[in-house]
Amino acid sequence: MSHHPRGQAERAEHFRQLHKTERPLVLANAWDAASAHMVAAAGAKAVATSSGAMSWAHGVQDGGHLHLRTVCTALREIVSVAGDLPVTADIESGYAQTPKGVRASVAAVIDAGVVGINIEDSGAPAGSPAAPLYTVADMAARIDAAREAAQDSGVRLFINLRTDVYLFGVGHEEGRYDDVITRARAYQAAGADGLFVPGLLDLGVLSRISQATDLPVNAMWLPGAPSPADLFNAGIARLSVGTALFQSTYTFAKRVAQQLISESTYLGLDDALSFGDFNGAFQAKPSGEE
Repeated sequence: MSHHPRGQAERAEHFRQLHKTERPLVLANAWDAASAHMVAAAGAKAVATSSGAMSWAHGVQDGGHLHLRTVCTALREIVSVAGDLPVTADIESGYAQTPKGVRASVAAVIDAGVVGINIEDSGAPAGSPAAPLYTVADMAARIDAAREAAQDSGVRLFINLRTDVYLFGVGHEEGRYDDVITRARAYQAAGADGLFVPGLLDLGVLSRISQATDLPVNAMWLPGAPSPADLFNAGIARLSVGTALFQSTYTFAKRVAQQLISESTYLGLDDALSFGDFNGAFQAKPSGEE
C-alpha cells in the first residue's frame, strides 16, 4: 500500500467530491510515472490512467493484452509520484471474464494504491448474447464483484462504468440512448458511481443522459469536441482524453527525432525542461525497493 500524508481512504473520498464541484473534473490521462508527474505538475486535481496509452508504453496493442501484474507495477509507480492526488485506473473490462476474476483484478489495483477505476461493458467473449458488450445482467454481476472487492479493502472505490454503446455503434442508432439509460440504471443499482459514455459528443444527447441518471457523466475528448465549458453546461461532470495525451507526446517525439536524424537540426530539443528539473522530480530508487 502507498504511504502518503493523505491516506488512500481519504484520497478516495476527495476523488468522489471532485465530481460535485462547480466545474468539470478534467483528466489528462497518463500512462507511467513520468507522465503522471507532468500531469500533476500542470495542476491536475487527480491522475487518471489510459489503458491504451499504458499498453502502447509497454509495446503491446490496446485491448486487454497487458498482464495485470504489469498494470499493477505501473500503477504503484504512478501512485508514488502522484503524492496527495487521487489516482484512478482504467482497467479495461477487468482483465477477467468472470465476476470472480473481476473481483481479484479490482482487489489488486486497490492494493496498488488507486481510489477509482474505469471498467467497460465491452469485451464479452464472441458468441455472448450481447457481444461485444456484456448483457446488463452480466455487467451488473461484474460491478457487484468490483464493489465487494472495494468493501473488503476498506476503500470507497469510485467505479466509473464505461458503456461502449456509442463508441462501438452497438444496435440501431435510434435505440442507443434507451440502451445507455437502461444500462446506467442497472449499473447504478449494482454499485456504479459514475457513467462514462465515450464516442458521444452530441451536447443534446449528453444533456438528456445527464438528466436521466443520477450518476455523474464522463465524456471523452475526440477531435472536434465541444469545449469543456459547453460540455459542463450540458451536464457533464468529468472530461477525459483517453490516449490523446500519449498520441500528442509521441507525435512530438517522432517529429523531433526525424528533424535530428534527417535534417541534422536540434529543433525541439533546446527549449525542453532541464535534466535537473526532471531528475529532481523523482525518487532516488523505485518505490517499494529497500
